[in-house]
Amino acid sequence: MNNILFIKSSLNGDQGHSNILAQELIAELNSRSNNAVIERDLAKDSLTHLTQQEMGAWATSVEERSDDQRELAKVSDTLIEEINASDTLVIGMPMYNFGVPSSFKAWADRVARAGVTFRYTENGPVGLLENKKVIVVAARGGIHAGTERDSQTQFLTDFFSFLGLDDISFLYAEGLNMPSKEESLSAARKEINNFKV
Repeated sequence: MNNILFIKSSLNGDQGHSNILAQELIAELNSRSNNAVIERDLAKDSLTHLTQQEMGAWATSVEERSDDQRELAKVSDTLIEEINASDTLVIGMPMYNFGVPSSFKAWADRVARAGVTFRYTENGPVGLLENKKVIVVAARGGIHAGTERDSQTQFLTDFFSFLGLDDISFLYAEGLNMPSKEESLSAARKEINNFKV
């Protein structure tokens, strides 16, 4: 049994290209093996920006947390539990203004926790998450992969590696706001069908 955490971040919900293609990837993976899928829709169940109060709740020992702090810490705890329970993360990732959606950044800010998903050592930070695969299905209106404008790929690679997740793959669907949209979608779907896990 492979446990998949499907993270959606498109503002367009189920009509977003990143969500549609990521769902098709999951269907392809399900055709090959038995998978259990948990969905986390960051646009539908949006997270607020991280606050000092929330970070303070994490830093307070469980026994000493107030009721408010327990509720604040529960958000991050739940997101991290979803990752820990998964073997594979499939991320539907649109590009907004050359970066990741702010909803995804809010998620990332809550799953990167010192002493929980990474720790600091004399030689620098060490990721504490292991043996998980990350697959990013990136949908873009323009063509950016491999160019200096693609800060998104670098950010995601750095972020997940920081947590100890170095097994990361990218599937790109680009030019979706250009006349070549249908050709781009066909190419992305062919890559999904041939994707090697």
